[in-house]
Amino acid sequence: MTHHAGNATFTPTPPAARGAVTGIDTLAERVRGPVLRPGDIGYVEECSGFQTAFQQRPSVVVGATGADDVRAAVEYAVERDLPVGVQASGHGAPFTVEGGVLITTGRMDGVCVDAEARTARLEAGVPWRRVVAEAARHGLAPLNGSGPNVGAVSYTLGGGLGLLARRYGYAADHVRAIDVVTADARLRHVTAASDADLFWALRGGRDNFGVVTGLEVDLVPVNRIYGGSLVFDGDLVEDVLRAYLEWTRSLPEELTSSVATVVYPDIPQLPDHLRGRYVAQVRIAYMGDAAEGERLVAPLRALGPRLKDTLAEMPYATSGSIYEEPTTPHAYCGDNALLRRLDDSLVRPLVDLTGPAAPAMCVFEIRHLGGALSRPPSVPNAVGHREARYILRILSPLGDPGTVRPVHKRVLAQVEPWTMGTSLNFVFGCGEPPSPARVRAAYGAGDYARLTELKANYDPANTFRINHNIRPEGTPFPM
Repeated sequence: MTHHAGNATFTPTPPAARGAVTGIDTLAERVRGPVLRPGDIGYVEECSGFQTAFQQRPSVVVGATGADDVRAAVEYAVERDLPVGVQASGHGAPFTVEGGVLITTGRMDGVCVDAEARTARLEAGVPWRRVVAEAARHGLAPLNGSGPNVGAVSYTLGGGLGLLARRYGYAADHVRAIDVVTADARLRHVTAASDADLFWALRGGRDNFGVVTGLEVDLVPVNRIYGGSLVFDGDLVEDVLRAYLEWTRSLPEELTSSVATVVYPDIPQLPDHLRGRYVAQVRIAYMGDAAEGERLVAPLRALGPRLKDTLAEMPYATSGSIYEEPTTPHAYCGDNALLRRLDDSLVRPLVDLTGPAAPAMCVFEIRHLGGALSRPPSVPNAVGHREARYILRILSPLGDPGTVRPVHKRVLAQVEPWTMGTSLNFVFGCGEPPSPARVRAAYGAGDYARLTELKANYDPANTFRINHNIRPEGTPFPM
């Protein structure tokens, strides 16, 4: 895929440029991990992540090994009026960044399971694959997403829409405690009892209120599921999409699914059954037994022959195979819309926009929501738009942004009458910092107002702003 650095950049506010390189030696003495500036050996590698389209070029990057390193980095930044960003796996890098302090957390990859309590302690940079494996040893599962290599903590702070979501809700609904370094460089252990406001804001407000160094999360008693995918050839794509929308109207909450279409390039790196084909793929994770799973998917199988059919009972530890998401870093951009409904009358125009005639390669996806996702958790959080029935996603490898962005905009315009908002976990920016209106669209009006008030309380200088930024109430701080 073509590498593209993008044109939009984050410009830190003065006196960032003057203070960016002062005190580095002192900072390095306080930090166990690497402290690097542009030109240093290892700087480029430390700043790089899974997303290669948008480059992080901070004035200083700190490879944190623990909470003390994070505290030192935040204190250094605040003293110099430098903005702070945080990166674990780098899957969701939203835009090109120039200046500031980047804290990388990949070295903080510990996970500890308490099987009796059905909980896990996650360090800031641990990927889901490690959490899934550790939990599986005890017959338990986390509320992880479809990508095993995605960072567990950043995913959860953004809400977390996972393989068991319709049964258990958002991953953020199952957080018990959060360790976070706030803008005063203080490490706080935050729970619903100790600080209800901050606990509410962090679960859904992402990295706007501090650098989270660890989470305590619930695990669920799931050892095996019925799951996999059905892949149909291009002549059945429209039938599959229409049938999927009808099928999802009567599913039990124990079944979480999605359907995606993609035009695969004709390249030798792909398996023969996908090379050069336009396909529809239905992905399924069902918590019931295999016999009932077979009965539930029968209407889909009846649509016609499959290029691939992997549906079977499987250990939850292998559930990362359901989506077969890429593991090689590459350049991409994506967007989404949370929908109150989606009619089959939209199938043809959406296929026309994203199929073989599209000017850019598109991965077009519909994920079925509802169930536990639609219900408020026992301890409220900032995750928005729970009434949505579907999330529509559009993602493309990023070659020419001038070609890709208009396609995405046209797709989202088709569903605008039914759009409730957006999920920030699935906004990949296309190189431009998201506007305040775009961020606001992720939340209900009352919740967004509360988030801006809490931002003014916990981060009045908007130190944590290299992100999908929630600005402090009443302040004009730039992105």
